[in-house]
Amino acid sequence: MSFIRHLCCVLALTCAAPALYAARSEAQGSPRATVALLSATDVAAPGQTLDLGLHFRFQPGWHIYWMNPGDAGQAPRIEVFAPAGSTLGEVSWPAPERHVDGPITTFVHQGEVLLPFTVTLPPALAGAAALSVKANWLVCKDICIPEEGVFRLELPVGPPQTGSDAALFDAARAAMPTRSEWRATVDAQGVLTLEGTGAGSLQSADFFPADWGRVVHGAAQTLNTAGDAARIALTPGPDFDPAKALEGVLRVRGADGVERALWVATPGESPVRTPVLSLAAADALPPSGPASPVAAPADEGLLWPLLFAFAGGLLLNLMPCVFPVLAIKALSFARMGGDRAAAVRLQSLAYCAGVVASFLLLAALLLAVRAAGSQAGWGFQFQSPVFVAAMATLLFGIGLNLSGVFDIGARLTSAGESLASRGGLAGSFFTGVLAVVVATPCTAPFMGGAIAAALGAPAPVTVGIFVALGLGMALPYLLFAFFPAMAAHMPRPGAWMERLKQALAFPMYGAAAWLVWVLSQQSGADGVLHALAALLLVALAAWLFGVAQRGAGRAWGWRSAAALALLAGLLALGRTPEPAAAVAQAAEGAYSVQRLADLRAAGRPVFVNMTAAWCVTCLMNEKVALSTDAVQRAFADRGVVYLKGDWTRADPDITRFLQSHGRDGVPLYVYYAPGREGIVLPQILTPQIVLDHIAS
Repeated sequence: MSFIRHLCCVLALTCAAPALYAARSEAQGSPRATVALLSATDVAAPGQTLDLGLHFRFQPGWHIYWMNPGDAGQAPRIEVFAPAGSTLGEVSWPAPERHVDGPITTFVHQGEVLLPFTVTLPPALAGAAALSVKANWLVCKDICIPEEGVFRLELPVGPPQTGSDAALFDAARAAMPTRSEWRATVDAQGVLTLEGTGAGSLQSADFFPADWGRVVHGAAQTLNTAGDAARIALTPGPDFDPAKALEGVLRVRGADGVERALWVATPGESPVRTPVLSLAAADALPPSGPASPVAAPADEGLLWPLLFAFAGGLLLNLMPCVFPVLAIKALSFARMGGDRAAAVRLQSLAYCAGVVASFLLLAALLLAVRAAGSQAGWGFQFQSPVFVAAMATLLFGIGLNLSGVFDIGARLTSAGESLASRGGLAGSFFTGVLAVVVATPCTAPFMGGAIAAALGAPAPVTVGIFVALGLGMALPYLLFAFFPAMAAHMPRPGAWMERLKQALAFPMYGAAAWLVWVLSQQSGADGVLHALAALLLVALAAWLFGVAQRGAGRAWGWRSAAALALLAGLLALGRTPEPAAAVAQAAEGAYSVQRLADLRAAGRPVFVNMTAAWCVTCLMNEKVALSTDAVQRAFADRGVVYLKGDWTRADPDITRFLQSHGRDGVPLYVYYAPGREGIVLPQILTPQIVLDHIAS
């Protein structure tokens, strides 16, 4: 029994435990909202239709948008990853609330809201139903901030069972708009007529159009009743056409004082709407990727890098610089025999402690360098073309090392063999330390990708990735300690190890090629040219260094030439153009870092408006303050240059500008008087506020 307990402890330490089944995903939180994916049932049956939903809890004052956001904003987007053969329903939208900010009217959800939808599973389903949802939404208060999250559920297969969150779905269904039984028509003047029993007794009515542009969102709606008919005077919008169906939610209050939400639709062809919900195969969810710089924390980039790191650490044991240490230690465990099983296990745990401690030290060094780099202005994020180019070059250099163009760490192998032969817990601990030292230059395909993810990840994720590397590398020693007979089945070191190492170079080359393609999307042909020049120079440096290692005369000269080539490659990387620099000519009045710097250097007053098409407050401020004749005349009289930064799609330069002023969203208004530092204006503007700031 003692052996089994020990074995269970080892397996618990080295292997990831299977995820517990749950009908509620882990919640994604931000200071503005908490979001989770819910299921109405705890068990999935093959062919069953599951009721799922995204559940939002907002801090006071924050909201997201309805299917038609109104004058500004954007509706959430939901991508569902389900087992092959699944089918998808539609989002059942709750009735929205009207939100008025001056001339801007939007339709929102606030407080707590569930957005339910259905997924029908395929008839043939074995094991468990793994479901994931990738969603992004816009949350607004005085500022608007894009957020995103990835949510995962895994439901066991069996007879359907009511879940613990079923009551939330029942409440959501009860609050959904019901289809109106009244006959609805609309005339050319925009008068919506409802005819039927009870329509003439309505006390109030508020219509929310399902499609943008059909009616003016903020216009007054006048209700008149007569007999069994109610007429609501709407103001036609730019896309109004009485021959097409006018659809939407009608909030009404009857003679009994009870408020209801109805779905009404006039005759005619329904408009084509942009889908909010989309379906993809379960295995199509990307393992990792760049997150929005202002996104709520998500687990999208965590699980797969940890698994890749664990696999990379395991593969490190097959590298030629590490395998001899593994073989010697395994055989020493076998020779110790079963009568010393406890001692073998202690030495194994000491070795594993040395391995994990070494990887933790590497993580600490990386975090320290990254912190210093952040202070120096380095862009350790995948939105930065320089970072993408650097990662491509790093992986390409790893491939050259695996291909044998040059070698790092070979001299340490013999030292590893001598230390691996020592006894005692200290000897085992430091053997683990040295194994990491000799292994690190060898890297491995999965390890390179994991380290690349660690460079751009939060500190806890970085530490987790390096711990996973250590556990993967230590796993064989733990297995040999508890199963000494396995050592007899180990393959002998030989030429196969070198061939394996060389073959593993090609995934590195493939990853580098993919990153160069990513760079082409960011910086265009100029970015690719800089990256290819860097790769060429790094390859030259690797070859020169390899020549020196293989005993060429005047080795110092070869090494010096290699250093110069490497330096030239790094310079080429540093000159990789940013996305803004890849654009030939910016639009007049558009913000850019260089344009702002040039205007300030010339002594010109500058007003910077950071905005986005989906930002309600931004649009309201532009209408009620920045576009007024008084403000425009003041700008012209004082020679103020107006620069507008459009953050509708994430822009790294604008993101950095926002962060430099302590903001994580728009709007942001900064006025630069000649020779002065910028003054940040309030988020809610009036013409007088703007005039006072530029006058002072």
